[in-house]
Amino acid sequence: MAEPVQTVASVTALGTTSMPDGKSKIHCLTVIGQIEGHILLPSQNKTTKYEHVLPQLVAIDQDPDIQGLLVLLNTVGGDVEAGLAIAEAIASLSKPVVSLVLGGGHSLGIPIAVAADYSFIAPTATMTVHPIRLTGLVVSVPQTMDYLDKMQDRLIKFVVSRSRISEQAFRELMFRYGELARDIGTVLVGAEAVRVGLIHAVGGISSARAKLYELIASKGDDEADVLYRDSARPAVPE
Repeated sequence: MAEPVQTVASVTALGTTSMPDGKSKIHCLTVIGQIEGHILLPSQNKTTKYEHVLPQLVAIDQDPDIQGLLVLLNTVGGDVEAGLAIAEAIASLSKPVVSLVLGGGHSLGIPIAVAADYSFIAPTATMTVHPIRLTGLVVSVPQTMDYLDKMQDRLIKFVVSRSRISEQAFRELMFRYGELARDIGTVLVGAEAVRVGLIHAVGGISSARAKLYELIASKGDDEADVLYRDSARPAVPE
């Protein structure tokens, strides 16, 4: 009776009856929904909790069987400090990291995406660049505005240091008027994110996997080198 119970549990948790059993050198990390910070979000929200992600990243960096990390993003953004904490942790890993934006990598998804050694975006995926916002009670005093400016500078400097976009160009995208209804900012779709220098290339899972094996192979892993050559080889027509 153990097998039917396990099958039901798999369907409930993952939406499938089975998962691949093969051992891989790549670990896949998903950043979905809203990035949850110090305040607990409502239960109906899909969230990525930073207190769950950070220990995973430490474990990935320590695990000798994991040679690379693939980060899949479909997020609307969220808490600034939580998002930057995840981004800084990814950027400081000793193993190669490739990110792939699927659907959307908005707001705080941008520093997480560019924290990787190489980044991809799907052709129809979008990224929204906008200024930092606060919700709830805001005390309108100079100190509050100064704090907001400093938080924004932290985000901008991180993105600029991890991508090919200049600070001036990123700020121009961030404060552009007219791109969003009743808002300020810029929406970038697929190749536009590559053109401005935020993301390295347009691609999907196969492209991201091949690039990650290439980065692993460049660190001297012979088995990964074979996998990279196999993934890069053109398909033979039937």
